[in-house]
Amino acid sequence: MASKDQWGSQPPTGAYNPTYQPGPTPNYAPPNEPSYAADQKSPYEGDRFKPKTRINDPLFLIFFILHFAGFVVLSASAIHQWVKDGGLGGGIGGGDTGSSVTLNYHTVILLLLVAAAALVLSVSYLMLTRIFTRAIMHITLIMSIALNIGLCVYYWITKYWSGAIIFTVIALFSFLAYWGYRSRIPLASLLVQVTMDVAKHHKSVYVVAFLALLLQATLSVWFTFTAIATYAKWTPGNPSCNNGSSCSSGKVAGLIFYETFSYLWTSQVIGNVALATMAGGPFGSWYYFGPKEQGMMPRHPTLSAFGRASTLSLGSIAFGSLIVTILDLIRMILNAVRNSGSMDGTPVQAILVVCAECCIGCIEGLITWFNRYAYIEIALYGKPYFRAAKDTWRMLADRGIDTIVNDSLVSMTLTWGAYSVGMLCSLFAYIYLRSTHPSYNVDGQYTAPVILFAFIIGLQFSLTLSSAVEAGVSTIFVGLGEDPQCLAIRAPELFGLIASIYPRVVQGVPRV
Repeated sequence: MASKDQWGSQPPTGAYNPTYQPGPTPNYAPPNEPSYAADQKSPYEGDRFKPKTRINDPLFLIFFILHFAGFVVLSASAIHQWVKDGGLGGGIGGGDTGSSVTLNYHTVILLLLVAAAALVLSVSYLMLTRIFTRAIMHITLIMSIALNIGLCVYYWITKYWSGAIIFTVIALFSFLAYWGYRSRIPLASLLVQVTMDVAKHHKSVYVVAFLALLLQATLSVWFTFTAIATYAKWTPGNPSCNNGSSCSSGKVAGLIFYETFSYLWTSQVIGNVALATMAGGPFGSWYYFGPKEQGMMPRHPTLSAFGRASTLSLGSIAFGSLIVTILDLIRMILNAVRNSGSMDGTPVQAILVVCAECCIGCIEGLITWFNRYAYIEIALYGKPYFRAAKDTWRMLADRGIDTIVNDSLVSMTLTWGAYSVGMLCSLFAYIYLRSTHPSYNVDGQYTAPVILFAFIIGLQFSLTLSSAVEAGVSTIFVGLGEDPQCLAIRAPELFGLIASIYPRVVQGVPRV
């Protein structure tokens, strides 16, 4: 194992510098174990970077296109009527103007402010990750604990019982979990350092991340206008109901459910296409071909990866994204049930639903984590989703890398960061509603959906931007499972730390 200075203390330059020229192969294995110098495989092995020209999972591709077309038609109809009615009034600040029946322009302005705040917070978090790479794990986890405790206290004080109960549970869990994670932070920090350094040499990583963020922002604004217009057009008592349109609370609930489903699924697809583009482009090329300065990397790897992800593999990405979206919706339904139970004076029901939400959240997290590695297999080899998932499971289970992946804090840290951004956005929306007292929310009946919209917008913004780091870390894990010798050449410090903590990983890979 190398000295502590290699990954324990901050270098004078403040950046981690991986080896870009092949040097002597580090002998991390015991003397009786074979060297991996001869195990490095061809970058094109198994049709890697040269997938077959075929559309994978076409049924899910068609389903995705049809659902999005339906959202476009519904959005156009609702927004047209809403604009015709003048947006039902309302504006920034105090809300005694406008319709008191349902959401109006006041909510649009609020959620646009939330989108702007989410953009600023997400970019700021990525910049902090780049500047304070070694400390970002501690900073994020401690800030998350402080935020959870602060929200918990605030909700108890304001008597928002359902929020107070769930954030008490989350605050206790995050506080206890931090003490178990501290010893695992050095490896996760070094993984982030290597990933951020590769991104520094491949500006296309940030280009893809910010383009995806721009698309997410556009989609969020579009979704905001569509949801508000749907409330305005079909809520009983609105002016548009006198024009012959059938209005009912059930219809509004069904349409909002469909629009939320469409927003979440499309948002997932955008983020995962970006992930596949970065994994199959700059990060995958760096791992298997070496830095572009060596001249072995294919031309325009990012554009090639984006072409595959957005066409031939789009159906597979939509398939995997649909699974996570369904779990997201189940969690949102449980959230609505919890709020209803709290308002009806049945806190026991609210607590039981909180437990169910936690279980669904854990399952969703595991599937999201697993899907990320499946998307990398799709990006590198052009596999259909089921085959990619099967091969991913085999790699994680048979080659020993599951130990590292399960202990990695990178994804957890970025998720906590996105969660914090979402919570800050929802808190901003809650305080804004309480401060302005809009006419449609006199009894607080629209507090829950507005806070939920704000949280979703903030969460999706941050997750999309942080996908740049997750793509790099996950690609390193996949490459380590397939060809560990490459990592020994590209980043010997990282390989040495992995070998010293998890020797089974590098010793258990069968020779080819």
